[in-house]
Amino acid sequence: MKELTPREIVKELDKYIIGQDKAKKSVAIAMRNRWRRQQVKDALREEIMPNNIILIGPTGVGKTEIARRLAKLAQAPFIKVEASKFTEVGYVGRDVESIIRDLVDLSVSMVKSEKTDAVKEKAELLAEDRLLDLLLPSVRNSNRRGSNLVIDKEVEEKRERTREKLKKSLQEKKLEKRMVELSVPSDSFPMMQIFSPIGIEEMGINIQEIFGGMLPKNIKKRKVGISEARKMLVQEEAQKLVDMEKVISEAITRAENSGIVFLDEIDKIAGERSKSGPDVSREGVQRDLLPIVEGSSVLTKYGMAKTDHILFIASGAFNVSKPSDLVPELQGRFPIRTELNSLTTQDFFRILTEPENALVKQYIALMKTEGIDLKFNVDAIKEIARISYEVNMRTENIGARRLHTIMTYLLDEILFNAPDIPEKKITITKGRVKDTLKDVVADEDLSRYIL
Repeated sequence: MKELTPREIVKELDKYIIGQDKAKKSVAIAMRNRWRRQQVKDALREEIMPNNIILIGPTGVGKTEIARRLAKLAQAPFIKVEASKFTEVGYVGRDVESIIRDLVDLSVSMVKSEKTDAVKEKAELLAEDRLLDLLLPSVRNSNRRGSNLVIDKEVEEKRERTREKLKKSLQEKKLEKRMVELSVPSDSFPMMQIFSPIGIEEMGINIQEIFGGMLPKNIKKRKVGISEARKMLVQEEAQKLVDMEKVISEAITRAENSGIVFLDEIDKIAGERSKSGPDVSREGVQRDLLPIVEGSSVLTKYGMAKTDHILFIASGAFNVSKPSDLVPELQGRFPIRTELNSLTTQDFFRILTEPENALVKQYIALMKTEGIDLKFNVDAIKEIARISYEVNMRTENIGARRLHTIMTYLLDEILFNAPDIPEKKITITKGRVKDTLKDVVADEDLSRYIL
């Protein structure tokens, strides 16, 4: 994260998320601290623990969106998981250690991709040589005596000239449609039924890797075009050039020191202990999470991974439970608590117009594909924002997600009839918004079901 300061991280988040400055500031500081720790001397570096964060706020105010945007900004392994998906060890479901296994998998893919990009040019040259060998196979002649040697030399020179011509044609993409025969490994693998109390993916074991060395590799011939063959050969050569042992070592180190885990819906595993029913393992999940958040070693298929310096960001609405309902030990491991605000009418207006992926901009772009020039008056957008806020207050507050339902209902007829509309310029006015939505907004029972 050296390139991005906390201020720059907040600026990037501002492009997609309106308001919630406290939450943005907290995650920006936490991300920058990842880089700061790496610059500290070895002796003290191990003692600096991440300050884990809990984001508290109603649904639809930007908690998950902050996670999504962080994932793109973070030049580090980042995984978002739903806390409600996990169950206590001994129950059917995923155990919490799979979070770290998934994080390490992601880190390996990330490092492998970087190393592959680094050797791409060399791999392309090697792939080009292999393509030339396929297009012009070498002629081997064992009777190289006397006059045959002169003939062989002439044949070899002619072959080299032809090879150079083919090479030039390949580089100019003139032979893309020509077919070549490639030997590719078969993906088929004997089907096996394994009965186990936990899934194979939970054990971090790949059965194909275990038996891969015992079973002979199936090779099949495929006829493909030069364009596809080039991609396959570049990938194959790049894999040969990448040292997987170094990749795995670097990936585990990166996951341990820079990894970020976003635990969404953590409020769903909080609450009073239930003795029976579907919530029986809530506290058990918390207790299983505790050693991972606290710092422990988790066995993955690539080796042991330590969780001491992984940053955990949790989020939840906490409309039924509250953060103090979490087990005390887990509360202590999330020292920073940031509250996100409910959205106002002004916030809705800004959400509709300011972000790079604003809903208004999305619908304008969608209508352009049909050749329709769709415009929204400022008053119309303000009315949409007002109605969204009003419906949220009167029914269930679902935050910015209400805008999706309001906009879809408003533009329903236009979206359906777009291919057949002769009028290619449509302006959405305040009057049109009021007329379209008046019945649904006025009838509270109806708005509960439709909006």
